[in-house]
Amino acid sequence: MAVKVYTTPTCSFCTQVKRYFREQRVPFREYDVARDERRANEMMKKSGQMGVPVLDIHGTIIVGFDKDKIDRALRR
Repeated sequence: MAVKVYTTPTCSFCTQVKRYFREQRVPFREYDVARDERRANEMMKKSGQMGVPVLDIHGTIIVGFDKDKIDRALRR
């Protein structure tokens, strides 16, 4: 799977990005970094940040819910 979404249960932007992916029929894998320390460390290495959501779209790292950046990364 080429799209990874690093989230926490209480993150409203995480909910929005997952809804957007479902609406666009983009398959993704979600990782709850509040419960999975290994994935939290992986997210930090990729993004240098603790904030969520962090998206890994075909190797492009996006922090936050930025539709323009997401759409550009999906077209690659």
